[in-house]
Amino acid sequence: MQDGTQNNTEPNRRKHYVEVVARYDTEGGITPLSITWDDGRVFEITRILDVRRAASLRVGGRGIRYLCKIGERDSHLYFEDPAWFVEEKWS
Repeated sequence: MQDGTQNNTEPNRRKHYVEVVARYDTEGGITPLSITWDDGRVFEITRILDVRRAASLRVGGRGIRYLCKIGERDSHLYFEDPAWFVEEKWS
């Protein structure tokens, strides 16, 4: 988990653990606000489009899946307690 990679279930995709800034409300709800990539770039989450418990069929793992608007893109962000990951494309 430290290097952010695990076994693939889909070619050219891998689980990539990321740093997330999130807001925790008094009822236990979690709202991710931004993602920080390994190189220090910060991607602001401008909108949460969907939240549900789900498995990642692309890279494996399960948890709470957030469909996030980041810039012009829609991206899945998973909270696999206690860590966060994305489905990274790589070559």
